[in-house]
Amino acid sequence: MELYQGSLDVKAIFGRWLDEQSSSNYGAYIPFVGTIRAEDGIEALSFDIYEPILQAWFDEWQKRAAERGAIVKMAHAIGDVPVHTSSYISAVFSPKRRVALELIDLFVEDFKANAPIWKYDVIDGKRIYAADRSTSMDGAGLLAQSN
Repeated sequence: MELYQGSLDVKAIFGRWLDEQSSSNYGAYIPFVGTIRAEDGIEALSFDIYEPILQAWFDEWQKRAAERGAIVKMAHAIGDVPVHTSSYISAVFSPKRRVALELIDLFVEDFKANAPIWKYDVIDGKRIYAADRSTSMDGAGLLAQSN
């Protein structure tokens, strides 16, 4: 799991991940890139992350992927990310195509539902909690209501 201030350098991060896995025997590599869309007058989205919970969530996913002979990679932005730039990258490396396709879908959907990340719209330079862009974490108690 990698966290960066501001927009992600997709080419650099993917390139490094590919280099790291170049001598592996994985036959499938499935990436996912999340990009900030220009909508509702936003200039950017801004992100706050509770790192200890995110790390525990990611570590559990590494175990799940390893059970299927795969690995999961992930990078996410902290702070402001302007429209048309990336805030999230994930990838699955697997010996088999079907495993990689299944895992990337499950991983991205679970990330959206359970990652401890709070989103803010940036409009006219101000951060406004983006309740309509946020998803309550399963079993989060008070954190689920945080805004």
